[in-house]
Amino acid sequence: MKKAHPKNERIKRKYLQWLETAKGMTPATADQVAGAISAFEKSTNGKDFAAFHIEQPQKFQRDLKAAINAKTGKPLAKSTIRSRLMAVKAFFKWLADQQGYKSRISHSDCEYFNVTANDRRIATARRERPVPSVEQLHHVIAAAPHETAIQKRDRALIAFTLLTGMRDAAIASLPLGKVNLERREVFQDARLVKTKNAKTMTTYFFPVGGEAEAIFIDWVRFLRDELLFADADPLFPKTETGVNEAGFLGPIGLSRLYWRSADAIRRIFRERFEAAGLPYFHPHSLRHTLMQVAFRKNLDPEALKAWSQNLAHENLATSLNSYGKIQDQRTAEIMAGLALADVEGASSRLPPEVLEWMAKELSQRKI
Repeated sequence: MKKAHPKNERIKRKYLQWLETAKGMTPATADQVAGAISAFEKSTNGKDFAAFHIEQPQKFQRDLKAAINAKTGKPLAKSTIRSRLMAVKAFFKWLADQQGYKSRISHSDCEYFNVTANDRRIATARRERPVPSVEQLHHVIAAAPHETAIQKRDRALIAFTLLTGMRDAAIASLPLGKVNLERREVFQDARLVKTKNAKTMTTYFFPVGGEAEAIFIDWVRFLRDELLFADADPLFPKTETGVNEAGFLGPIGLSRLYWRSADAIRRIFRERFEAAGLPYFHPHSLRHTLMQVAFRKNLDPEALKAWSQNLAHENLATSLNSYGKIQDQRTAEIMAGLALADVEGASSRLPPEVLEWMAKELSQRKI
């Protein structure tokens, strides 16, 4: 692509500033938008945005479909293509209202950034994602070593994530003083904690059973009584590195510093799951697990709404639609149970082997 067009750079800067200040978009999301617009500029060889022509979005679509993901070596996913097209479409819709562009770009022109109906359905289709069962999580926690301070932290980290369903970025930035063990609550103060959409909230421990809560309580007491941590110190501190007893550079304990990102949390999850002989589940997947726990508890409407709010969802539909998908195996169990209940006490025309299978499914259900 030829040298960046100065006029384009100025209007892009204005748009990105508008997204962050007027629309409240996070810098990370704004960077993704900027990347999509830059990709469009590359497709047009850096032409002035005011020289827009309907063939440009069509060529941009072809270029995206021909592009290769640098990490996987495969073509871009349809969802990625669609998100980039929609980001650029939104930009041009905004441009169509700006002085110097109104006479060149119409809102109807922006529709050329749309993907086909088939591609849209593929891009937005929900696919089943593996979700750890609460039993698997209790197994990981029970199998985790807890002799050293670092090991205690790692075990308590997984227990706390299960207890609260908090996002990893919020956990990485949470001060010790925001946890109240007596009230079984965590105050996520957005002035200090990196919550989603900078939302301040109070989260109460979920009733997940097992040893998770006891392990976390022991961890808090260890921080305060043994390491003499104060309220302003991190709940899950960063590992301190230095020269160990063997004379090599490596982990030597815990510092009083916060993690700069959630990368270390995801690494700990990966290591603990693999050590327990299970596939890796990222921290966010535990929010899905908590919805599965809610279903098994057969909560009444008020309790289910409270459960949803404790996940920081203002709308119950968010919990049900985004985190409450019933896994295929569980769907099969439910349908088998309904069918068996329907034929109990009546003459059935179902083959004996089918009835036997349904009975087996019911007996193997995890409650």
